[in-house]
Amino acid sequence: MSASDNTLAHDTPSDVTIQAFLKPDGNTLHFVVRVPLTAMQDINFPVIGPGFLNFEQADPLLRDGAMLWIGQPVKIYENDRLLKYPEIVDIRASLPSNRSFRTYEGALEQIAKPPLPNEVQLVWEQAMLDIHFEYTIQSEDSEFSIDPGLERLASRVMTVLKFLPPGGEERALMYTGDPGVVTLDPQWYQATVQFIKSGFHHILGGLDHLLFILCLVIPFRRFRELIGVVTSFTIAHSITLIASAYGFVPDSLWFPPFVEMLIALSIIYMAAENIIGAQLQRRWMVTFGLGLVHGFGFSFALSESLQFAGNHLVLALLSFNVGVELGQILVLIVLIPLLDFLFRAVVKENIGSILISAIVLHTSWHWFTTRLEILNEYAVDWSNLIGQFLLNPIGALALLLIATMSVRFAVYRNKSQIS
Repeated sequence: MSASDNTLAHDTPSDVTIQAFLKPDGNTLHFVVRVPLTAMQDINFPVIGPGFLNFEQADPLLRDGAMLWIGQPVKIYENDRLLKYPEIVDIRASLPSNRSFRTYEGALEQIAKPPLPNEVQLVWEQAMLDIHFEYTIQSEDSEFSIDPGLERLASRVMTVLKFLPPGGEERALMYTGDPGVVTLDPQWYQATVQFIKSGFHHILGGLDHLLFILCLVIPFRRFRELIGVVTSFTIAHSITLIASAYGFVPDSLWFPPFVEMLIALSIIYMAAENIIGAQLQRRWMVTFGLGLVHGFGFSFALSESLQFAGNHLVLALLSFNVGVELGQILVLIVLIPLLDFLFRAVVKENIGSILISAIVLHTSWHWFTTRLEILNEYAVDWSNLIGQFLLNPIGALALLLIATMSVRFAVYRNKSQIS
């Protein structure tokens, strides 16, 4: 076998970054992609010598790999109609140092160039594959959405996608893994529906938030009164969620684990208050203060998906909160009769309330200690941390309410012990 006939297969890479442009123009949708050649798995690329890519023989395999791993998995919709597979206009292996994908025009110009000669010694694992796909569309003014389906390219796939609508402002999206179907320029009603669903699913899928609601319900199983308490929680987390979306919170690495620790602490507080005796007339105030903390937690879940709201950021945030509220109401509808039945048929109310709250407290205490250990890895300067919070109006409000509740809890516990 001659050196020019050598081929080399490879396994799934661990990390891949994809750059892409999507531009409708007349009756053609241009999809321009740059992906590391290592993402084209199970393809034996021709190499020369110790592993230099044979550009002269690689073209057919590059086209096969591009269609197999990019063209076919990616699903693009025009007005909710799935477009047929694209055609490859141009394809080219490029040097990793090439910076042409900074702009759409530069990417097109780069891909249209002749293939590199074999005199260029490029190790195939370092090569980038540039592809220009074309789809036939009805109109450039249609509504477009994309379901990338590229998560199989690597263990971790990061995508930077830029959508260039005709006569409109460029939209840049950056996401990891599979984001599902993404509307590239959503209308207000699409953003509303999408984020109501997101909020609804988030509250039902978050065990810590569900345990927090359970602590709310245990001592007060009257739907009308609990609606006000749950609504105060929603209003509070709306404040910090919107503040986070507009950057009015610390952007330090320690902040997410700090908030996660506070969320666990909030559940501990609620469970402990249930055990010593909670009072409905002040529960809404406690819930409002702790809702500020939970709002920061919601913001982390939305940090990546908010970009899919297009120009409807505030509407998306409000819609997410509506979804959270609907999810909380559903939880109330399920929990109230379930707890009523439990306290009637299985265990007495006072014993059952203490028992369930103790289990929740035990679980949340483990969360708290684990999250505190994670936070301590950041070597947080606590005095500086509190100072940063006090300089921030939202953070100062959250700390003030948490401190107030802690004092009230301590006073109430002392009174209970004396009596």
